[in-house]
Amino acid sequence: MALKRMDNVGIVVDDLDEAIDFFRVLGLELEGRAMIEGEWSGRVTGLGDQRVEIAMMRTPDGHSRLELSCFITPPVVADHRNAPVNALGYLRVMFAVDDIDETLERTRSRGAQLVGEVVQYKDVYRLCYIRGPGGLLIGLAQELT
Repeated sequence: MALKRMDNVGIVVDDLDEAIDFFRVLGLELEGRAMIEGEWSGRVTGLGDQRVEIAMMRTPDGHSRLELSCFITPPVVADHRNAPVNALGYLRVMFAVDDIDETLERTRSRGAQLVGEVVQYKDVYRLCYIRGPGGLLIGLAQELT
């Protein structure tokens, strides 16, 4: 049996409305929003009695999704948003954009902060990291062709 696709990347946030707003400004579309709770959901995650509100955000091409989760119960137990980029584990989500400068300007209105600086890799890409809502690390890449 073969792998079919990557379905989504899950990101736990502390303010679901703020995260939805930010990723909309970035260019993702809200596909749906729901409360996930009950015995079945706790069996999947291993958290037991859980209640979590999720929002599914879709990229404009329709091929990728972010699942934003805001846990009501049980409470969040760890926070690695301020870990350096060489910390073990999942690091960031990177999005391809048409224009990094325009994207930075648009997302700054929603609190995004440039982590380092915008750099150019050969004649191929302009790249940068930003901190989004709640300190989420997000990469931006502009192809230079």
